Amino acid sequence: MTLRNVLETKKINKYFFDPVKFQVLSDITFSVKQGEFVSVVGKSGCGKSTLLYILSTMDTDFEGELFINGEPLTNNSDKDLARIRNEYIGFVFQFHYLLNEYNVLKNVMIPGIKLAKYSYEEIEHRAMEHLRTLDMHSQALKSPNQLSGGQKQRVAIARALINDPLIVMGDEPTGNLDKKNSDMVFDIFNAIVQEKKQTMLIVTHDADFAQRTHRIIEMADGKIISETNTLHRRSAPTDITT
Repeated sequence: MTLRNVLETKKINKYFFDPVKFQVLSDITFSVKQGEFVSVVGKSGCGKSTLLYILSTMDTDFEGELFINGEPLTNNSDKDLARIRNEYIGFVFQFHYLLNEYNVLKNVMIPGIKLAKYSYEEIEHRAMEHLRTLDMHSQALKSPNQLSGGQKQRVAIARALINDPLIVMGDEPTGNLDKKNSDMVFDIFNAIVQEKKQTMLIVTHDADFAQRTHRIIEMADGKIISETNTLHRRSAPTDITT
């Protein structure tokens, strides 16, 4: 069975003007298939975070083509892009961006409330189920500032999954965590990929994390310089509640 492309780019170029024009991304072409776990690596300043910003539809000022689920994302209105982001993409960042004015449960629910695909009661139920899967249900009524860094990242992962996204994008999701919690986040991602066939695209400086994903895209000077298939090194299935 041929898996469909969830994400595809064709010859993406990006320029900054500071104060003169210079190129920060050059002819970026690649695709991510359904159920793939892909990492993007490279030294600071190589363009990987700039690329992620484009892939997440937050930056539309680029040359080339971008597709999510086969849908072209160039020349879309801001309103359409906001819908696509909320419906198709889940985000996990280095800094969790949880809102301390809301409890853990409400933080997980927010993208679902915005999308309004389900009733409030169903969104609440789904949020609790994700928290339960990540062993965070007992913390549901706490404020985020009462949680550890690893717990906050688990809440952020639950939030990223609330709308059943086609793809989860991560920007250094283990960058602010110690080794134990970094391994925990990887194990959660890996289990979600294997058990739910979730597609993941993660920008990371963590070489150990990248080596355990299915494929590594390496960038340098705004270009893709290599793609390495690491499937034979993939970790065995992991119980994400342990």
